[in-house]
Amino acid sequence: MSSSPEVRPAAPAVLPPHRPLPAYYNPDEKDQRRSFLRHIFDETAGDYDRIEGVLAFGSGPWYRRQALVRAGLGAGMQVVDVGCGTGLLAREAVSLVGPAGALTGVDPSPGMMAQVGARGPLPGARFIEGRAEALPLPDASADFVSMGYALRHIDDVAVAFAEFRRVLRPGGRVLVLEITRPQGAFARFWLRLYMRFVVPLLARLLARHGDTPQLFRYYWDTIEACITPPEVMSALERAGFVDVRRHVELGIFSEYTGTVPAH
Repeated sequence: MSSSPEVRPAAPAVLPPHRPLPAYYNPDEKDQRRSFLRHIFDETAGDYDRIEGVLAFGSGPWYRRQALVRAGLGAGMQVVDVGCGTGLLAREAVSLVGPAGALTGVDPSPGMMAQVGARGPLPGARFIEGRAEALPLPDASADFVSMGYALRHIDDVAVAFAEFRRVLRPGGRVLVLEITRPQGAFARFWLRLYMRFVVPLLARLLARHGDTPQLFRYYWDTIEACITPPEVMSALERAGFVDVRRHVELGIFSEYTGTVPAH
């Protein structure tokens, strides 16, 4: 008797984090966006923490720590911080999980990760090169997955969220921090003015690398072009997360959370 063919789950539909931005790369060249991001983050890594600290009003260590606490991060947890960059969110996570916990940071930019130690060592943490869509980690190996302001820089939101689900244990939690456009036209106008023009100008004055102002212009353009909060939440649900929620601070700082079913 012949056995029936194995039925595999359908691959998630491709969900880019934002529409193409031809001012920075050729959208028709498959790998050009990824090459652009790798270059600009590697080259500007030495400027990132200093300028972010000056410009990211309300988005400093205190806010990151509170967001992690609200999402349920606690002592002893095994954390994966995806798109960890220079370790700004990872540093707060390590302090919350304590010596009984551990953190793995994953990022495609070795230049950014090389800056993690600039603020001092992070005991209980390791950092490895990798992408959100192909996390170099075993199934069901983490209690908590975080992503801080990196959603706009990945290739495929649907595949990334499926990977978050894969590496989490039953009952595990996900937290995605992102900046989203405010609801009102007046607030959008002032945020755009600040992020698109004031921030790059200040970056030009503070930066040591010539590409840094471009990075912060790109930062705003991806915010403006990003998929909507309902699309992010729907993608989390399609990836298998339950109790998906969005908490908003100051009208622009979105905290998306979800849980892996316990059974």
